[in-house]
Amino acid sequence: MTRILSFSRAVGVLILFALPVSLTSAQVTIKGWPDYAHDPQHSGVSAVAAQGLSKIHWSIPVDLHPPSGEIFIHYGSPLITAANTVIVPVKTGNDNFRVEAHNGTDGTLLWMQNTTYQAPLSAAFLPSFSPVLSHNRLYIPEAGGIVMLRADPDQPAGKSLQLAFYGLKNYQADPQTYNANVQINTPITVDSHGNIYFGFFVLGSTPIGLQSGLARISATGVGSFITAASAAGDPRMTEVNMCSAPALSNDESTIYVGVNGPNAGYGYLVSVNSQTLQTIAKVRLKDPSSGLDALVSDASSASPTVGPDGDVYFGVLENPFPNHNDRGWLLHFDSTLTQTKIPGSFGWDDTPSIVAASLVSSYHGSSSYLLMTKYNNYQGIGTGDGVNKIAVLDPNATESDPIIPRVNVMNEVLTIKGVTPDPTLPAVREWCINTAAVDPIAKTILANSEDGKLYRWDLTTNQFSQRITLSSGIGEAYTPTVIGPDGTAYAINDAVLFAVGK
Repeated sequence: MTRILSFSRAVGVLILFALPVSLTSAQVTIKGWPDYAHDPQHSGVSAVAAQGLSKIHWSIPVDLHPPSGEIFIHYGSPLITAANTVIVPVKTGNDNFRVEAHNGTDGTLLWMQNTTYQAPLSAAFLPSFSPVLSHNRLYIPEAGGIVMLRADPDQPAGKSLQLAFYGLKNYQADPQTYNANVQINTPITVDSHGNIYFGFFVLGSTPIGLQSGLARISATGVGSFITAASAAGDPRMTEVNMCSAPALSNDESTIYVGVNGPNAGYGYLVSVNSQTLQTIAKVRLKDPSSGLDALVSDASSASPTVGPDGDVYFGVLENPFPNHNDRGWLLHFDSTLTQTKIPGSFGWDDTPSIVAASLVSSYHGSSSYLLMTKYNNYQGIGTGDGVNKIAVLDPNATESDPIIPRVNVMNEVLTIKGVTPDPTLPAVREWCINTAAVDPIAKTILANSEDGKLYRWDLTTNQFSQRITLSSGIGEAYTPTVIGPDGTAYAINDAVLFAVGK
């Protein structure tokens, strides 16, 4: 039987404090870009049109000490308030971070705040440092699994308050031990009421016997959590997937989260009640080609996406590796996780974005929405030819997989390959996005490439209608693209955040 565990190992709920907040059962209209991939379903859909990609308005580094050569770091997504304040997670040292707030119009620094946060060590890529915005509040990860709440992020000064999902008194009794042994290991996700959710990773013993799992802190200060093992009903599950943001169902009653055990060699997608964290359902992640357990990599930042119909999409690596050219698979389930549906042909480190079918004039199928994904085919891995693409896929129609034809995958509605050779034809530079911004007004998608350019992909003409050079180009871990409330486009390239517009 699944149960929520706490310091008492029974109740798991603590009233930490009371905050004045207006709660409503109605979904709050999202303005700005408050969350990873825009919203708690991770749709990537902007509420406004992006400006033309003709000028770099301003830029700032997101890493004060970037590595030389390729960059194996998942930089946190910029966030943007409704008042156009850009919240930027900045890496200041080998494993040190701060938050900066900039005026979205001209990049003027409004404030900065140092943090104690340290990212969990990963086998390949450093996981992201990822705050979240909600109800004029900014929630910032700190050491020890602590979340710092900063009020009024649009203002130069704001009150701050420490939150602990396992009890602030517990933390204050032995902060050194908790700081050394408890780390937030996913982006924080927030619902329309201001409740936040995140994965946490426990490296060693703590006075209350914490184990890695999923945490919740309500808008009014109630902290709770469930271990990864309890969520999956499997004692070999020892962590929430590294760098994978929890996703909410459309009615916000359910949280979807990946859990795995690095020594187990397999993992699950789990759904839990968003109020109680009690497990609703789980599905063991399988490779659709071999039927073996899919691989879950700590180098990935793939997060679940929830479609408008409630279907859930989640990226994994193939097994055996690399029989799918290191592309992995985009697994596809119904909302109850009891029905496995058509997979996508790329998924290992991608959070797909939602594209309304009406945005693609050439589409005449029956699906109400489509999915935009990265579609790289890595040169030199398996049969990969380096013809790296991005794609719009139909989640409800099939074609033969381009790599393993005996497997049926989501039908390609549109694909377009990169334009910069790397190093010889037909190979082209990779697309370096883990979640792309969809502009439904202009019917375009903003995608960032390792050739150093930001592209606007026109879904009507299937052409790159605009592009702008941000850097000379560099291999880097995948990054998000974002659109601000004034239409400014944001992309990270070569460890720098660029604000781009007309």
